[in-house]
Amino acid sequence: MPAHTPMTAVYPGTFDPITFGHLDIITRATRLCDRLVVAVARNAGKSPMFSTGERVELVRAEIEPLIAQGADIEVRAFDSLLMHFCHDVGASIIVRGLRAVSDFEYEFQMAGMNAKIDPSIETVFLMASDRNQFISSRFVKEIGRLGGGIEKFVSARVAERLAHRFSRENDAAE
Repeated sequence: MPAHTPMTAVYPGTFDPITFGHLDIITRATRLCDRLVVAVARNAGKSPMFSTGERVELVRAEIEPLIAQGADIEVRAFDSLLMHFCHDVGASIIVRGLRAVSDFEYEFQMAGMNAKIDPSIETVFLMASDRNQFISSRFVKEIGRLGGGIEKFVSARVAERLAHRFSRENDAAE
């Protein structure tokens, strides 16, 4: 029988901030591969609230329990074409999360383009679990900015970082 070739997957995203929905996809993705690279996109076009370094730091802190349980997860920032990044880290799978039908069309088109660029890299879609279907970083930031509770959507660590950022924004606006 041939030796097992370790399989690396990439889970790309902006993670601004990382939510329980992201963590659910990360946890489930670790069951599909030997090594998972969480790829934090620099993505200045989305005008992220947190710097790339802050987002990488938050993701690393949030996945520590998974690593302590033996998951092989690496967090890296990237600003290249995703397919080039996959080649750089030796990935053969891209993991994408789907929350609702509205996500599907965009993700379907992106998967098709990626397959044209390199058909050897497969895109795998994981449906958001029912308790996380409606969580988005954008909504979490909006709710938090307006003083709403976000504890159901992000960890206490992330909620604290958001609260600190919102208080700095409020101070600057005064």
